[in-house]
Amino acid sequence: MELSNRVRGFSYVARVLAGQQNDPLCSTCKAWVNTANAARESLAAFELEHAEVLHSAPDDLNRLCSDARALLARLNLPADTAGQKKAGNCKLPEGVCFVKSSRALLEKI
Repeated sequence: MELSNRVRGFSYVARVLAGQQNDPLCSTCKAWVNTANAARESLAAFELEHAEVLHSAPDDLNRLCSDARALLARLNLPADTAGQKKAGNCKLPEGVCFVKSSRALLEKI
Protein backbone atom coordinates (compact mmCIF):
# COMPACT_ATOMS: atom_id res chain seq x y z
CA MET A 1 0.00 0.00 0.00
CA GLU A 2 2.81 2.43 0.84
CA LEU A 3 4.41 1.86 -2.57
CA SER A 4 1.11 2.57 -4.30
CA ASN A 5 0.60 5.76 -2.28
CA ARG A 6 4.10 6.99 -3.11
CA VAL A 7 3.55 6.41 -6.83
CA ARG A 8 0.22 8.22 -6.61
CA GLY A 9 1.96 11.03 -4.73
CA PHE A 10 4.61 11.40 -7.44
CA SER A 11 1.86 11.47 -10.04
CA TYR A 12 0.07 14.20 -8.10
CA VAL A 13 3.19 16.35 -7.75
CA ALA A 14 4.07 15.91 -11.42
CA ARG A 15 0.58 17.02 -12.46
CA VAL A 16 0.65 20.03 -10.15
CA LEU A 17 4.03 21.08 -11.53
CA ALA A 18 2.90 20.55 -15.13
CA GLY A 19 -0.22 22.61 -14.50
CA GLN A 20 1.65 25.41 -12.78
CA GLN A 21 4.12 25.61 -15.66
CA ASN A 22 1.47 27.73 -17.39
CA ASP A 23 0.91 29.95 -14.36
CA PRO A 24 2.41 33.43 -14.84
CA LEU A 25 3.98 33.52 -11.35
CA CYS A 26 4.67 29.89 -10.45
CA SER A 27 6.41 29.16 -13.74
CA THR A 28 9.00 31.85 -13.03
CA CYS A 29 9.40 31.13 -9.32
CA LYS A 30 12.44 29.60 -7.70
CA ALA A 31 10.14 27.42 -5.56
CA TRP A 32 8.66 25.85 -8.70
CA VAL A 33 12.09 25.11 -10.17
CA ASN A 34 13.42 23.74 -6.86
CA THR A 35 10.33 21.58 -6.38
CA ALA A 36 10.56 20.23 -9.93
CA ASN A 37 14.24 19.35 -9.50
CA ALA A 38 13.58 17.71 -6.14
CA ALA A 39 10.66 15.72 -7.57
CA ARG A 40 12.77 14.47 -10.47
CA GLU A 41 15.58 13.39 -8.14
CA SER A 42 13.23 11.86 -5.61
CA LEU A 43 11.30 9.86 -8.23
CA ALA A 44 14.53 8.57 -9.78
CA ALA A 45 15.80 7.45 -6.37
CA PHE A 46 12.44 5.87 -5.55
CA GLU A 47 12.37 3.92 -8.82
CA LEU A 48 15.93 2.73 -8.28
CA GLU A 49 15.29 1.68 -4.69
CA HIS A 50 12.04 -0.13 -5.54
CA ALA A 51 12.91 -1.43 -9.03
CA GLU A 52 12.27 -5.06 -8.19
CA VAL A 53 8.89 -4.42 -6.58
CA LEU A 54 7.83 -2.01 -9.32
CA HIS A 55 8.75 -4.61 -11.93
CA SER A 56 6.08 -6.93 -10.55
CA ALA A 57 3.56 -4.20 -9.67
CA PRO A 58 0.25 -3.91 -11.53
CA ASP A 59 0.39 -2.29 -14.97
CA ASP A 60 -1.73 0.69 -13.93
CA LEU A 61 0.70 1.52 -11.13
CA ASN A 62 3.69 1.28 -13.45
CA ARG A 63 1.89 3.43 -16.00
CA LEU A 64 1.22 6.06 -13.34
CA CYS A 65 4.89 6.06 -12.38
CA SER A 66 5.98 6.24 -16.01
CA ASP A 67 3.56 9.09 -16.70
CA ALA A 68 4.88 11.03 -13.70
CA ARG A 69 8.47 10.55 -14.90
CA ALA A 70 7.52 11.73 -18.40
CA LEU A 71 5.67 14.80 -17.10
CA LEU A 72 8.60 15.79 -14.91
CA ALA A 73 11.05 15.28 -17.77
CA ARG A 74 9.02 17.56 -20.06
CA LEU A 75 9.02 20.49 -17.66
CA ASN A 76 10.86 23.49 -19.05
CA LEU A 77 12.78 24.87 -16.09
CA PRO A 78 13.93 28.45 -16.50
CA ALA A 79 17.32 29.57 -15.23
CA ASP A 80 17.87 32.48 -12.88
CA THR A 81 14.47 32.46 -11.21
CA ALA A 82 13.55 34.48 -8.15
CA GLY A 83 11.19 33.73 -5.30
CA GLN A 84 7.96 35.40 -6.30
CA LYS A 85 6.84 35.93 -2.70
CA LYS A 86 10.11 37.56 -1.73
CA ALA A 87 9.86 39.74 -4.82
CA GLY A 88 6.38 40.85 -3.67
CA ASN A 89 4.60 39.40 -6.70
CA CYS A 90 2.86 36.37 -5.17
CA LYS A 91 -0.06 37.42 -3.00
CA LEU A 92 -0.89 34.01 -1.54
CA PRO A 93 -0.99 34.07 2.26
CA GLU A 94 2.26 33.63 4.18
CA GLY A 95 3.26 29.98 4.30
CA VAL A 96 1.02 29.03 1.36
CA CYS A 97 2.52 27.89 -1.94
CA PHE A 98 0.79 25.71 -4.52
CA VAL A 99 3.92 23.81 -5.52
CA LYS A 100 5.58 23.57 -2.12
CA SER A 101 2.34 22.24 -0.65
CA SER A 102 2.27 19.40 -3.17
CA ARG A 103 5.84 18.47 -2.30
CA ALA A 104 5.08 18.59 1.42
CA LEU A 105 2.17 16.23 0.89
CA LEU A 106 4.42 13.75 -0.92
CA GLU A 107 6.98 13.88 1.87
CA LYS A 108 4.28 12.86 4.38
CA ILE A 109 3.51 9.64 2.51
